[in-house]
Amino acid sequence: MKQNIAHVALVVNDYDEALDFYVGKLKFELIEDTYQAEQDKRWVVVAPPNSQGIALLLAKASKPEQERFVGNQAGGRVFLFLSTDDFWRDYEAMKAEGVQFVREPATQDYGTVAVFEDVYGNLWDLIQYCDDHPMSRRGC
Repeated sequence: MKQNIAHVALVVNDYDEALDFYVGKLKFELIEDTYQAEQDKRWVVVAPPNSQGIALLLAKASKPEQERFVGNQAGGRVFLFLSTDDFWRDYEAMKAEGVQFVREPATQDYGTVAVFEDVYGNLWDLIQYCDDHPMSRRGC
Protein backbone atom coordinates (compact mmCIF):
# COMPACT_ATOMS: atom_id res chain seq x y z
CA MET A 1 0.00 0.00 0.00
CA LYS A 2 1.22 3.50 -0.80
CA GLN A 3 -0.55 6.57 0.56
CA ASN A 4 0.37 10.24 0.86
CA ILE A 5 -1.20 13.30 2.37
CA ALA A 6 -1.60 15.41 -0.76
CA HIS A 7 -2.88 18.75 0.57
CA VAL A 8 -3.30 20.66 3.81
CA ALA A 9 -6.08 23.26 3.71
CA LEU A 10 -5.04 26.69 4.93
CA VAL A 11 -7.98 29.01 5.58
CA VAL A 12 -7.33 32.48 4.15
CA ASN A 13 -9.20 35.78 3.87
CA ASP A 14 -8.50 36.30 0.19
CA TYR A 15 -6.95 34.15 -2.53
CA ASP A 16 -4.89 36.88 -4.15
CA GLU A 17 -3.64 38.26 -0.83
CA ALA A 18 -2.50 34.74 0.11
CA LEU A 19 -0.86 34.24 -3.29
CA ASP A 20 1.03 37.54 -2.90
CA PHE A 21 2.57 36.14 0.28
CA TYR A 22 3.15 32.49 -0.61
CA VAL A 23 4.19 32.95 -4.23
CA GLY A 24 5.52 36.51 -4.00
CA LYS A 25 7.41 36.43 -0.71
CA LEU A 26 8.07 32.75 0.02
CA LYS A 27 8.60 31.92 -3.67
CA PHE A 28 6.26 28.94 -3.58
CA GLU A 29 5.12 27.60 -6.93
CA LEU A 30 1.52 28.04 -8.03
CA ILE A 31 0.41 24.49 -8.84
CA GLU A 32 -3.23 25.18 -9.67
CA ASP A 33 -5.70 28.06 -9.65
CA THR A 34 -9.02 26.90 -11.03
CA TYR A 35 -12.38 28.60 -10.66
CA GLN A 36 -15.18 26.24 -9.59
CA ALA A 37 -18.36 27.90 -10.79
CA GLU A 38 -20.76 25.45 -9.12
CA GLN A 39 -19.38 26.45 -5.70
CA ASP A 40 -18.30 29.99 -6.64
CA LYS A 41 -14.80 29.42 -5.29
CA ARG A 42 -11.28 28.80 -6.49
CA TRP A 43 -9.15 25.68 -6.07
CA VAL A 44 -5.75 27.25 -5.34
CA VAL A 45 -2.77 25.00 -4.62
CA VAL A 46 0.79 26.15 -3.86
CA ALA A 47 3.95 24.30 -2.85
CA PRO A 48 7.57 25.11 -2.05
CA PRO A 49 9.87 25.07 -5.09
CA ASN A 50 10.95 21.57 -6.15
CA SER A 51 8.80 20.05 -3.39
CA GLN A 52 7.91 16.39 -3.49
CA GLY A 53 5.70 16.61 -0.43
CA ILE A 54 2.44 18.08 0.72
CA ALA A 55 0.96 21.09 -1.07
CA LEU A 56 -1.13 23.84 0.52
CA LEU A 57 -4.72 24.30 -0.57
CA LEU A 58 -5.51 27.98 0.00
CA ALA A 59 -9.15 27.84 1.07
CA LYS A 60 -11.00 31.13 1.33
CA ALA A 61 -13.15 31.40 4.46
CA SER A 62 -16.75 31.40 3.29
CA LYS A 63 -18.62 31.33 6.60
CA PRO A 64 -18.26 33.31 9.84
CA GLU A 65 -17.22 30.17 11.72
CA GLN A 66 -14.36 29.69 9.23
CA GLU A 67 -13.28 33.33 9.34
CA ARG A 68 -12.34 33.15 13.01
CA PHE A 69 -9.70 30.49 12.22
CA VAL A 70 -7.84 32.60 9.67
CA GLY A 71 -4.38 33.11 11.17
CA ASN A 72 -5.05 30.86 14.14
CA GLN A 73 -5.46 27.38 12.73
CA ALA A 74 -3.27 25.83 15.42
CA GLY A 75 -4.35 27.84 18.44
CA GLY A 76 -1.18 29.95 18.52
CA ARG A 77 1.24 27.03 18.09
CA VAL A 78 3.58 26.57 15.17
CA PHE A 79 1.30 25.16 12.50
CA LEU A 80 3.48 24.31 9.52
CA PHE A 81 7.13 23.37 9.06
CA LEU A 82 9.11 24.47 6.01
CA SER A 83 12.17 22.26 5.63
CA THR A 84 15.10 23.60 3.63
CA ASP A 85 18.45 22.35 2.38
CA ASP A 86 20.05 25.76 3.13
CA PHE A 87 18.69 27.55 6.19
CA TRP A 88 20.72 30.76 5.90
CA ARG A 89 20.02 31.22 2.17
CA ASP A 90 16.28 30.97 2.74
CA TYR A 91 16.26 32.92 6.00
CA GLU A 92 18.07 35.88 4.39
CA ALA A 93 15.89 35.74 1.26
CA MET A 94 12.70 35.68 3.33
CA LYS A 95 13.85 38.59 5.49
CA ALA A 96 14.68 40.55 2.32
CA GLU A 97 11.08 39.95 1.15
CA GLY A 98 9.73 41.36 4.42
CA VAL A 99 8.74 38.07 6.05
CA GLN A 100 8.42 38.66 9.80
CA PHE A 101 10.35 36.32 12.06
CA VAL A 102 8.98 36.11 15.58
CA ARG A 103 11.70 33.81 16.89
CA GLU A 104 15.25 34.32 15.70
CA PRO A 105 17.46 31.49 14.40
CA ALA A 106 18.62 28.95 16.93
CA THR A 107 20.66 25.79 16.76
CA GLN A 108 18.91 22.82 18.31
CA ASP A 109 19.84 19.14 18.58
CA TYR A 110 17.74 18.45 15.48
CA GLY A 111 18.95 21.38 13.33
CA THR A 112 18.71 25.12 12.77
CA VAL A 113 15.29 26.72 13.15
CA ALA A 114 13.52 30.08 13.25
CA VAL A 115 9.82 30.88 13.54
CA PHE A 116 8.06 33.20 11.10
CA GLU A 117 4.48 34.23 10.59
CA ASP A 118 2.52 34.21 7.38
CA VAL A 119 0.37 37.07 6.14
CA TYR A 120 -2.40 36.04 8.54
CA GLY A 121 -0.31 35.33 11.63
CA ASN A 122 -0.06 31.53 11.37
CA LEU A 123 3.28 30.43 12.78
CA TRP A 124 5.76 28.44 10.71
CA ASP A 125 9.14 26.88 11.44
CA LEU A 126 11.84 27.40 8.86
CA ILE A 127 14.10 24.45 9.57
CA GLN A 128 17.19 22.73 8.28
CA TYR A 129 17.55 19.32 9.88
CA CYS A 130 20.88 17.78 10.90
CA ASP A 131 22.29 14.88 8.89
CA ASP A 132 21.28 12.29 11.45
CA HIS A 133 17.68 13.45 11.79
CA PRO A 134 15.04 11.23 10.11
CA MET A 135 13.67 14.26 8.19
CA SER A 136 17.09 15.40 6.95
CA ARG A 137 17.46 16.36 3.32
CA ARG A 138 21.06 17.46 3.41
CA GLY A 139 22.28 18.19 6.91
CA CYS A 140 23.33 21.08 9.12
